[in-house]
Amino acid sequence: MKIVIDADGCPVVTITTQLCRKFHIPCMIVCDTSHQFQMDDIEIITVDKGLDSADYAIANSVTAEDVVITQDYGLASMCLARGARVLHQDGWEYTQYNIDALLLQRHASYKYRASGKKMKGPKKRTSAQDQAFAAALQTMLQGYVSGGSL
Repeated sequence: MKIVIDADGCPVVTITTQLCRKFHIPCMIVCDTSHQFQMDDIEIITVDKGLDSADYAIANSVTAEDVVITQDYGLASMCLARGARVLHQDGWEYTQYNIDALLLQRHASYKYRASGKKMKGPKKRTSAQDQAFAAALQTMLQGYVSGGSL
């Protein structure tokens, strides 16, 4: 079991690595060459910069025992198909019950933008979002440590 972070634009890398250290869970950060991370005790995989290159590296390496941290609905879908658990950076979990609606919403947003219309960008990240993420990941890791499975 390991935690895999889609680190391209991920605001919860530090929170995740701290919790992994606390629970002695292996952690892997995957990013492209436009990002740099240096952590002695964390595995860092840097892939060539390219459309979804980090996502494909993650999807190809994840197993059913892993937890993936991402905000990317497409990557979440690929990881769910491989049996992994997937956690959004805001602390909610992607599941087989919500992924189709999320992908449909993403597609509708793409079509809206492609028609020349503008959408509001995301709101500024809050400490409440960080706290919700930390609580959700800690609950997952505590369950793993005490019960041996996710």
